Amino acid sequence: QVQLVESGGGLVQAGDSLRLSCAASGRTFTTYSMGWFRQAPGKEREFVAAISWNAGTKTYADSLKGRFTISRDNAKNTVYLQMNSLDPEDTAVYYCASNTRGRLLDDSTYDYWGQGTQVTVSS
Repeated sequence: QVQLVESGGGLVQAGDSLRLSCAASGRTFTTYSMGWFRQAPGKEREFVAAISWNAGTKTYADSLKGRFTISRDNAKNTVYLQMNSLDPEDTAVYYCASNTRGRLLDDSTYDYWGQGTQVTVSS
């Protein structure tokens, strides 16, 4: 089993930056990939970014490339999402999740999920 706890969300203004963290515990951190997803009010959950166990592969939603950066620190069992130039359209609950089955853009392949952290961007 894997337990995931997100942090770092909050209320910011358009143009600001935030860094989300996701701390993992349980199963050995380096045995799985990690992903970030988000869900805005009234919308379906969408893929944001994913990173392989050794950070050798990073994948981003096309619309977020260049503004968001995913990273991980395996010594700290933590994955990060750096978000820059935030826009009100980025307002959502952000979730991290673990993946051992590949197909990192597909949320149905993720095994464990955190409780989410709210990000609100005001205009």
